[in-house]
Amino acid sequence: MATKERIREMPLEQVMGERFGRYSKYIIQERALPDIRDGLKPVQRRILYAMYQDGNTYDKPFKKAAKAVGNIMGNFHPHGDSSIYGALVHLSQDWKMREPLVEMHGNNGSMDGDGPAAMRYTESRLNKISNMLLQDIDKQTVKMVLNFDDSEYEPTVLPARFPNLLVNGSTGISAGYATEIPPHNLGEVIDATIYLLKHPDASLADLMQFVKGPDFPTGAIVMGTQGIKEAYETGRGRIQVRAKTSIQEIRGHRQEIVTTEIPFDVNKALLVKKIDEIRLNKEIDGIAEVRDETDRHGLSIVIELKKDADAQNILNYLFKNTDLQVSYNFNMVAIDHMTPVQVGLKRILSSYLEHEEDVVTKRTKFDLNKAEARLEIIQGLIHAMDILDQVIKTIRASKNKADAKKNLIAKYKFTANQAEAIVSLQLYRLTNTDVNELIAEQSKLNKLAEKYRKLLSDRKTLEKEIIKELSAVKKEFASPRRTEISEESAKVKIDEKALVADEQVRVLISRDGYLKRSSLRSYQSTDDADNGLPDGDKVIYENTLSTLSNLYLFTNHGNVIYRPVHELVETKWKETGQHLSQEIGLDSDEQIIRVFVFDSLDIKKNFILATNDGYIKQLELTNLQPTRTYKSRAMTAIKLKNKDSMLIGVNLINPTDKKEITLFTHRAYAVRYNISEIPTSGSKAVGVKSVNLKDDDYIVGYVLVDSKYLDLMHVGLITQRGAFKQFKLSLVNKVSRAKRGVLVLRELKTKPHRIVALMPYAQDHILHVTTSSDRHIEIKTTEYPLGDRYSNGSFVIDTTVDGTPKNIELGRPISSQN
Repeated sequence: MATKERIREMPLEQVMGERFGRYSKYIIQERALPDIRDGLKPVQRRILYAMYQDGNTYDKPFKKAAKAVGNIMGNFHPHGDSSIYGALVHLSQDWKMREPLVEMHGNNGSMDGDGPAAMRYTESRLNKISNMLLQDIDKQTVKMVLNFDDSEYEPTVLPARFPNLLVNGSTGISAGYATEIPPHNLGEVIDATIYLLKHPDASLADLMQFVKGPDFPTGAIVMGTQGIKEAYETGRGRIQVRAKTSIQEIRGHRQEIVTTEIPFDVNKALLVKKIDEIRLNKEIDGIAEVRDETDRHGLSIVIELKKDADAQNILNYLFKNTDLQVSYNFNMVAIDHMTPVQVGLKRILSSYLEHEEDVVTKRTKFDLNKAEARLEIIQGLIHAMDILDQVIKTIRASKNKADAKKNLIAKYKFTANQAEAIVSLQLYRLTNTDVNELIAEQSKLNKLAEKYRKLLSDRKTLEKEIIKELSAVKKEFASPRRTEISEESAKVKIDEKALVADEQVRVLISRDGYLKRSSLRSYQSTDDADNGLPDGDKVIYENTLSTLSNLYLFTNHGNVIYRPVHELVETKWKETGQHLSQEIGLDSDEQIIRVFVFDSLDIKKNFILATNDGYIKQLELTNLQPTRTYKSRAMTAIKLKNKDSMLIGVNLINPTDKKEITLFTHRAYAVRYNISEIPTSGSKAVGVKSVNLKDDDYIVGYVLVDSKYLDLMHVGLITQRGAFKQFKLSLVNKVSRAKRGVLVLRELKTKPHRIVALMPYAQDHILHVTTSSDRHIEIKTTEYPLGDRYSNGSFVIDTTVDGTPKNIELGRPISSQN
């Protein structure tokens, strides 16, 4: 009878409609569309949470991807392992994710559409930035629900300490809805979020001062801004994304088109194939060969043209007929309060801020409750210490632990928690030291509790905390924009160099790798001492230059970095500027030692490069031309022979110069010879021997001077014992290259002097010596006599008080003091 009551007769249309409606609701809310708060689909959220639970984080070793997939499928996501692994791989692909959330070892696919290796071969772990999505999840900040088999809890949303929906974008298709949100620049999005928090009534134009447009991981150029504005206003819009290309001259008076960045989500292999088909089918005449020269240093598609071919016309044709230029359609749909909504830029940021405020509030309540619970215990323990004898007497008189707790509560009005803490107290804790520690902890917790209460009660304090945390994420993870936003939509190809206005700017480059350019107005209106550099750094180069000039930056590791002045980050003079490590990987101890400026790179000039381990060479400027990867990779100027070797000096000369070089070693040997003895080598060469060094000796520095001015040149030496000596450079005998040379200090049997720094000068100067204890000492050369080769000079520094001399620099001429 009961079975008959459960069977209902319904029309097929009603059954299909009801069942499909339930299915649609499921795939919309829990499969295909991202949540507006953390920007994740359920499978992505479960991947991150499961890996976090398993300790598979950035600071731990990689684990097999199959293990992660098994955990996700077994605990949270009862679907096929291939779909879970596909989502995991997607989170690791840096050509699809602007900020990849997963790191992978092994083959995780490619831009050519190649699939990843099977999950039994690959290893994975969470990326460091994923911690920002999961941070504070253990502090009851988000709603947790039971998983599919009610065996454990999973989050409905992640705390998300940055607006991940915009940063990494999303793509998905469900029933009746689809979403297409492009990736954006983390720094820009956070700046816009902070601005909106401070100005809730901000307009779209205000927010677009920060968020210029999408920032695709593959770079390229977005043509025009109208489509971006429409998309940010309504959630829908269309933009044109164009590959970054250049036309280059090659042998035989021919040209080639080189593509270094392609539009987002374009299959590179199919693009190359399509261009080659155009060549084979002769749809347009002039293409000789198409090559994919992509390697680990960057993407490169080379289209070699026939002689006299119209390169610009061919490029226009390829833009129109291949994926070198594509349309990207914004369709920004996300789940907001369990409902799929088409959202604009302000709605996304507003919803994220609402979520962020909720997370910070819940976290603060959790921390406050924890602090108050601990304070309750500490207050009880301190009170118990004050009446220790009575407490011990009461406990000893009790039958058992429960009776002891009951008696403590009844006699001394302890709370249940305090009584539990007292009866659980170990005897060694009954020391005076421990009481002091408890009082100190009580004071600390009271301050924390006060801070938490203020956060919960004062809106401005809450906003400050959110801004502080967002700024910290930006500082650690923001990277320069990759996609260019062009105002011009009609032009087929923009010659970037032609767009650069020739103007004078102030340029500064520091030893530790900070670069910047500022307007002359900003420079002139800033205090002289306020150059924005961090403490401990120093200026290597500062001058007023044209934006069309080119810079060569040499480092002590033998590398050279090329930068056009117009590509330097433009900042206010008092700001720090951009660090080279944002674009190029520098070693921790790598420093810039010399900077050269060129208006043209096709002039005939040579560099002289010398290393501390006794090697020297000449290098032609024509052999050190910037490569296509100059923005992300330094060029090699000289190959260093050993790991302790360093480039100590670089000079620019004319190939016809009649100059002499004098090299000084730590053990006070000096060698002088003509630079004509130094052969010209390639950029990857070590060079030739400059000095015949003893095993424990090394080169401190050198002096390069024109032969006719030799008698005018003086050299000041500073030793490790704090002695200063000056003498004429002509006292060093002229020999041939690679000799040991002559001594310029008298050798002592005990505590011999060793050269630590030197400085050449042609007239009297003030010299500035820096010591190991960061003392700065002035030496007036007029106050010391010119010595011969065999003297050890005069003691000018007390090394026991001021530290060991480290460096010597040239100050102002004595004659200019008045």
